[in-house]
Amino acid sequence: MPPPVVREIGTAISVAQRGGKAPSAKLWKGEGPGVLEIVSNFDSDTFRAVYTVTFKEAIYILHCFQKKSPRGRKTAKTDVDLIRDRLRAARGDHEQRYGKEAK
Repeated sequence: MPPPVVREIGTAISVAQRGGKAPSAKLWKGEGPGVLEIVSNFDSDTFRAVYTVTFKEAIYILHCFQKKSPRGRKTAKTDVDLIRDRLRAARGDHEQRYGKEAK
C-alpha cells in the first residue's frame, strides 16, 4: 500500500484503539455490528482495511487489500470469505486469550 494510505489506515486504527471511530471508518456490511472498514482512495485506486472492535481487550485487523472487484463496487467474494474466516478465527483467539465475554 502507498505510504499515504498506510498513514490514513494507521490513524483510523489508532483512533479505534482509543475507543473512538475515525470519520473514514464505516460499518462493514454482512458481518454484523462491531466490524468496520476504512476506505482510502489514492491515485485512482481504492484500498480497504477491515477490522473488528467487538472485543474490549483487542482490535483485530481482519484484512487489508486493494479493491479490484470485477463487479464494480461489490467486494470480491474471495475477500468477503477471507474476512468472514478471519473474524471466526479472531473470535476463537479472543476466547482462548480472554474468555468468552465480548463487548
